[in-house]
Amino acid sequence: MCLLLLMMILLSSPINVVLVESVLTTAKPGCQTSCGKVAIPFPFGIGANCSLDHWYAVNCSSNKPFLRSINLEVLNISIEEGTMLVNHPLISTARRRGRMESVNMENSPFFFSPTDNIFYGLGCDNFAYVWYNTSYIAGCYSSCRKSGSTYTEETIGCYGIKCCQTRIPSSLQVFNASVGPLNEITKASVAKKEDRKQAIFVQESWLSGLAGNLTEIAYGILSHAERVPVVLDWGIRNDSSFDWNMIDFFSYCHVFANISTSMDDSFANDNMSSSSTEIPVHKCKCSWGWEGNPYISGCQDIDECKDKMKKVCGPHMSCRNHIGHYECYSRWKLIITISVIGSGFFVLLLFIGAWRLHIIIKRRKDVKLKDKYFKRNGGLLLQQQLTSSDGNVDRSKLFNSKELDTATDHFNVNRILGQGGQGTVYKGMLADGKIIAVKKSKVIDEGRIEEFINEVAILSQINHRNVVKLLGCCLETEVPLLVYEFIPNGSLFQYLHDQNEELPFTWEMRLQIATEVAGALSYLHSAASLPIYHRDIKSANILLDDKYRAKIADFGTSRSITIDQTHVTTKVQGTFGYLDPEYFQSSQFTDKSDVYSFGVVLVELLTGKKPISSSTTQDTCRSLATYFLCMLDNNLFDILDAEVVKGKNEEIMIVANLAKRCLNLNGKQRPPMREVAMVLEGIRASKKESNVQQNHQEVEYVRTEAIEPWDVVSTSASSTFEITAPSRDTQPLLTM
Repeated sequence: MCLLLLMMILLSSPINVVLVESVLTTAKPGCQTSCGKVAIPFPFGIGANCSLDHWYAVNCSSNKPFLRSINLEVLNISIEEGTMLVNHPLISTARRRGRMESVNMENSPFFFSPTDNIFYGLGCDNFAYVWYNTSYIAGCYSSCRKSGSTYTEETIGCYGIKCCQTRIPSSLQVFNASVGPLNEITKASVAKKEDRKQAIFVQESWLSGLAGNLTEIAYGILSHAERVPVVLDWGIRNDSSFDWNMIDFFSYCHVFANISTSMDDSFANDNMSSSSTEIPVHKCKCSWGWEGNPYISGCQDIDECKDKMKKVCGPHMSCRNHIGHYECYSRWKLIITISVIGSGFFVLLLFIGAWRLHIIIKRRKDVKLKDKYFKRNGGLLLQQQLTSSDGNVDRSKLFNSKELDTATDHFNVNRILGQGGQGTVYKGMLADGKIIAVKKSKVIDEGRIEEFINEVAILSQINHRNVVKLLGCCLETEVPLLVYEFIPNGSLFQYLHDQNEELPFTWEMRLQIATEVAGALSYLHSAASLPIYHRDIKSANILLDDKYRAKIADFGTSRSITIDQTHVTTKVQGTFGYLDPEYFQSSQFTDKSDVYSFGVVLVELLTGKKPISSSTTQDTCRSLATYFLCMLDNNLFDILDAEVVKGKNEEIMIVANLAKRCLNLNGKQRPPMREVAMVLEGIRASKKESNVQQNHQEVEYVRTEAIEPWDVVSTSASSTFEITAPSRDTQPLLTM
């Protein structure tokens, strides 16, 4: 009863939660500046020609201002915020009132504020919602706590228990409010609470400022109040008679809403051709440090300390401008603040000095660590080998670790191109946009360092179009890195054993790759400054560039051979299936060991089968080389790849017999790579000559059939070209 009485007293008195603006909120000259306690600044006005237009006309009756255009009592007008507090009819959905609609402000420059107002739903199983033109705009749901078979009445705040809240969207000028149960099942269980299923739309700060239980206060308002304070946003319509040239440099305007209006609107522009349009609504305000009414008197510079802060600070405090706003301060406080700032600055200097010292020490440690890695990764050995290799020291570039770390995105696993016995290869991109392949060696011991340095030394001496070009290396990391040119189309192994129907691996392509690999090996064995044995020839180490030209890669186990050496004796290294049986038994690697491995690659090209296969039925023919030799004399065409069979039989037989010679168990009876390359080049040259002759015959046929005299001249001119066989790479060539 006490609470109800308090609410009745509170709600029966006029709502005067109003702050009259104290500075420079001027009216039009000669017009009334206020009504009661409410200041009436322009564009609003009391009396004829005192307002901008009829939307802002105010009637002052019994010291209460009423806005004529929407017939609402005005409680406060703010120029700075562009808002207006009005005494709005209570928008509720209590059972005795039924559905209610807000004041219709369509086509006006007034809008319900979405930030200052709030919509509350009250009751059990209450779906309170705002709608307009059959469309939902906003809503919330509230239920009641259940204890046993009865609902309890306590609630804390408005968070969905007996009370829920939501906000409305911006640019809203009219809406309806309704309540109801969420569904038919819960409707019967809360029938006793049906009379308390209600909603209310009100200024949020006014309702939250009332003392007491929020839910009960809201019910009290619904029971006794007819009007409640609601905040409206307002501005100036773009099509109004306002002189926009009055907006000076020290104020600014912005569009905060649009009005959908029609030709019936009395303020529509005369030159509009359509039946409806969007009219912007602007808010204007003074810039910081300036105050006034930008709509009529302009903005004026103010002394905040004098005008606003003097009474707040008091006689023992001073006022100052501090980073864009004014504040009160004590002189003693200022002295203490300066001392604290000075001490903090001194501590900051010490911190910066310590940090710089830490950076210097860290850099020195990094330099020492990189020098340690350089020596451990064989940097001195590399320098020695390169210096002794006919002055080819400058052919390899030393990359720094940061450059390669950035190029490979910190050696991201998504950049991995492949993994092998010596390490992992990553795709990277240098700062100049060049695509590279970075080989990161595995953590290696002293023996493997020699292999790595050997690969650098070997590749630094090779400049052949069918050998992967070494761009440089990095030895200042924990594990050494090699940088190669990037070969985009993967390995020969992938094309042979994962064939793509969209790109058939034709006999011509296979013959070209075989010829290019043979030419590169012939160069390594015979034309390099020192003979080089690759020692791991296999289809996985033959890469294909963007034009499907072959490039030999992975020289980690290669060896340079001096002229007086006849073989290399070492522990057996290589790949099972490609390994020379003679080398496997004697541990003596010769140039004929590379020939044997190339013979296995030839058989792969012919059959499309892997070097080791369990698909054969004879135990004695488990390796591809042995199986091929078993089938060569009688059943060769039964084991050939379907694309190979499309080629010429005589060419296939020549290559097959060449592979047989390369796979001879006696290394001395195998042909040298120079001879192998010549045979393959001869096949390709004969194919080109055959194609040229065929074209020549076609031209001769056209010439003899033609009757025009100029055809004879044309034909004779076109038949003067020469046929030349492709030359072998006896001299180093630039990588294409």
